[in-house]
Amino acid sequence: MTAQPPTQADIGAEMARARDAYAKAVADGAPVRHHPGRDYAPYRSSALRHPLRPLVAVADPEAAELSGPVFGVTDVTDLDHDLTRQHPGEPLGERITVTGRVLDRAGRPVRGQLVELWQANASGRYAHLRDQHPAPLDPNFTGVGRCLTDDRGAYTFTTVRPGAYPWRNHTNAWRPAHLHFSLFGNAFTQRLVTQMYFPGDPLFAHDPILQSVTDEAARQRLVAAYDHELSTPEWALGYRWDIVLDGPAATWAEEGRR
Repeated sequence: MTAQPPTQADIGAEMARARDAYAKAVADGAPVRHHPGRDYAPYRSSALRHPLRPLVAVADPEAAELSGPVFGVTDVTDLDHDLTRQHPGEPLGERITVTGRVLDRAGRPVRGQLVELWQANASGRYAHLRDQHPAPLDPNFTGVGRCLTDDRGAYTFTTVRPGAYPWRNHTNAWRPAHLHFSLFGNAFTQRLVTQMYFPGDPLFAHDPILQSVTDEAARQRLVAAYDHELSTPEWALGYRWDIVLDGPAATWAEEGRR
């Protein structure tokens, strides 16, 4: 007999228990946890993905970098940061500009940082063979971009707002609209992967991936702010989202999240 998938009520109860346990632990003196556990039960597949053994230390990290990929300013073109101009036609959806600064724990800009972005299209579908969600693909939108931060640590992308999409974590599970970000440090072995969300999304409370960040302040740092000054008349709405690489205000690091 096939086991029935958990319902939204089941997942909601699990998330509530996790929040209560975290609040009690902090009240009892445990440190505030800015990053979620890797085996967060409401996110079902995290139990299968998280490592069970200690990480293997590389004997010679510099040697590993010598055989890795490299990039430079000439590898990133003007079209890479504008996902709406990468194809002959206009993509469908609400055009947006997303900008912000990449900072270290002291608030200093991180210059020359490679920032990558990938996302679903306006219908909530990725241009990927594994995504078989019955929503239309957009021939004029691939959903992948990249740029380098400037001397202020600033990055900018022009894209379309992604749609929500279903996933099979539980019955009637939907992911809020989000953008995936990847940042590399001085080497390709130094990488932060995270997600940016849009303000006021009604799916926040139902999403176990976002809710796995049990600290409220850390969770709110994943939500961009609408900035009307960044909006371009008759062109695009503007959102601001800064990324802090470490320290107490660090942006949540994704651990194999969808």
